[in-house]
Amino acid sequence: MNTLLSNPKLQDIQEKIEAGERLSFEDGVRLFETNDLPFLGALAQQVRLRLNQKKVYYSINLHLNHTNVCTAHCVFCAFARRPDESGGYTFTLDQMRAKVDDAVKHFGINEVHIVGGLNPDLGMDYYTDMFRLIHQDHPELYIKALTAVEIDDLAKRFNLSWEQVLSQFKEAGLNGLPGGGAEIFDEVLRRKICADKTTSHDWIEVHRVAHEMGMPTNCTMLYGHIESIEDRVDHILRLRALQDQTHGFQSFIPLAFNAENTPLEKKGEPGGYTDLKVYAISRLLFDNIPHIKVHWTTLDLKMAQVALSFGVDDVGGTNLNEKIMHDAGNETPVDLSEAALRSLIEEAGFEPTLVDSSYGIDSPSPFMGEGRDGGKIQSNYSPHLSPPPQGGRKDGTENLS
Repeated sequence: MNTLLSNPKLQDIQEKIEAGERLSFEDGVRLFETNDLPFLGALAQQVRLRLNQKKVYYSINLHLNHTNVCTAHCVFCAFARRPDESGGYTFTLDQMRAKVDDAVKHFGINEVHIVGGLNPDLGMDYYTDMFRLIHQDHPELYIKALTAVEIDDLAKRFNLSWEQVLSQFKEAGLNGLPGGGAEIFDEVLRRKICADKTTSHDWIEVHRVAHEMGMPTNCTMLYGHIESIEDRVDHILRLRALQDQTHGFQSFIPLAFNAENTPLEKKGEPGGYTDLKVYAISRLLFDNIPHIKVHWTTLDLKMAQVALSFGVDDVGGTNLNEKIMHDAGNETPVDLSEAALRSLIEEAGFEPTLVDSSYGIDSPSPFMGEGRDGGKIQSNYSPHLSPPPQGGRKDGTENLS
């Protein structure tokens, strides 16, 4: 590494990285304690280039939040409505089907991402029929849906095992799980921010079962709220331990806390310095997960572009209809085009590579050059399939990537 970016206090960690040796918990804490951001970025980029060369992966994906009705109470979530509360909605299967049809027709999507609340009125048939209809209509689409929290909720409500729930969904067309609901694994902290949610142990075990069934998944960490740097390192190493056993995680996605419209709004949000440290250190600690993904809607497009030089090799997707962060105050585009996303990657000096969550490389979409105006597709297609306003709080969702 360039001697101008050396750090004598962290030379032992640098030597481990260059020798391909695993970092410890103590190493991770020391990395978070340093303010030498250029050094962290240079180290992370060594690993990133070793694993993925100059490729930056992306997808043309559609986000669907089928319901915001939820029985859980999470202090960082502005999306959920209690059952019978004003502002709650649930899409019909016909609406979901039409949404996917329109996105395929107008944007040439290659993946659909479906997550929502823990709605006590939705049964197993709702989900199996949803996956089956989408798969029948568009067998080429990768269907990534339902967090471990949602899987656990369905298993408890219908007295099924996690494997039984996942088997039914896999047979209906589900390809893999997103990584949402992990938040932060320390149980004391978890009880403060999402007490009604699946425990850390059960979140990990749901993903273990999915991996053993041959279903790839992602994993996440919500940072920048009330966690410590030790909590972050502990979280990452628990995921790393499961990956050692199952090899089922495709990517890790750090999720910056967006505070607006949540009970933690006064707490504020992490800054860009913290964002880049989390991405770089994640790349250094995860020696067994191939991809580090930036969910650019939690940051902004410019910061996501910079993160490509701090260990990140995946910019996620076009994120059509993304509500996770936009409804919590984020102002990034809701209909970013493939052309704009590829341009962002190329401008940073990398090679855009179209994939879905299986990371099977595809050709650029035939829609890429059509209907562009300033990098966005102009059409009559509305990326939101939102219900009529019914009052209540402004929508905003938790982190469910």
